[in-house]
Amino acid sequence: MTTRTVDVPATAEGLERQALATAKRIVVKVGSSSLTSIQGGISEKSLAGLVDALADKRNAGTEIILVSSGAIAAGLAPLGLAKRPKDLATQQAAASVGQGLLMARYTQAFSAHGVTVSQVLLTADDLMRRTQHTNAFRALDRLLNLGVVPVVNENDTVATHEIRFGDNDRLAALVAHLVRADALVLLSDVDALYDGPPSQGAKRIPLVQGPQDLEDVTIGKAGKAGVGTGGMMTKVEAASIAAGSGIHALVTSTANAAAALAGEDVGTWFSVNGNRKPVRLLWLAHLATVQGRLMLDDGAVKAVRERHRSLLPAGISEVSGDFEAGDPVEMVAHDGTVLARGLVNYSSEELPRMLGRTTQELGQAMGRGYDREVVHVDDLVLLRTPRSSKLGA
Repeated sequence: MTTRTVDVPATAEGLERQALATAKRIVVKVGSSSLTSIQGGISEKSLAGLVDALADKRNAGTEIILVSSGAIAAGLAPLGLAKRPKDLATQQAAASVGQGLLMARYTQAFSAHGVTVSQVLLTADDLMRRTQHTNAFRALDRLLNLGVVPVVNENDTVATHEIRFGDNDRLAALVAHLVRADALVLLSDVDALYDGPPSQGAKRIPLVQGPQDLEDVTIGKAGKAGVGTGGMMTKVEAASIAAGSGIHALVTSTANAAAALAGEDVGTWFSVNGNRKPVRLLWLAHLATVQGRLMLDDGAVKAVRERHRSLLPAGISEVSGDFEAGDPVEMVAHDGTVLARGLVNYSSEELPRMLGRTTQELGQAMGRGYDREVVHVDDLVLLRTPRSSKLGA
């Protein structure tokens, strides 16, 4: 198929892409569909081609973290499974078998270039809690300082439905933020984001400068290979997370890995459009499973959204959901607009009797400990107004 591309002038975007050629630290994510198939397990040719590009970049002085899917897919054939299982227990079993196979291939392929690799398995919980994500950063940073290429994956064997990243694209965005990477490169079997179905002559979108550039763009779901969980939508979400938190991002195909790392005009480039944020707040905004909803009155909406203040009991008019202290909840206006997410300081049983009362009144009536905010500003993240990007087949 011949595709049309939009010419990109030698402007700021071109300079940004060139920064990949001299970047000190890059996170690269590769999807299951690029490495494995149901019929053949791990594709030696595909894996070797990727490793060649990454090892050359590492040996040229760039620190590389590889976030690699493929553990579950690699475990399907040895277990005699015809397709990716839907139940969590069988997914965990496949991941347990496949992760070792995947790491053995990476170890062998990288060692041919004189590069040592390590295995790092993370859960969402590791990035939620300050002590754990600090330890994760120290471990990854030390491995990079020692010249190692960490191979990161979600710990599917112990993950639960309630606490998971959902796909490795979002995991890669959070890892890039965690390790203070210069750029995030998301690789799959699709060479770029297009403004419609490529089979219908759509144009490549070479540059995304912000959410407004994605309005009315038809974005594809997971592919037909049957071994992955993502698709272009999750890659766009991950790239947007990175760009919105101060990290350049590129979406392209695994076949373009070497060209991408050289700063060539391939794929879709996501320019930085925000500042770096605490990794815990990125998790809260993009990954947390919301357990409840707090409806705010007009005064609280203004305080939270415009004045960036903590949420107090006096500003809440209604509570729904079943949650404990410390759980993620969303804050909404009376018209249903979701304004923010935060970690609540009270349970759904305690909170209703506190509504409309000041913290001073609550402290006097209910005792010490009830004179705190419902959601402290440090545990609160404002959400952007939803855009109208569409899901496509």
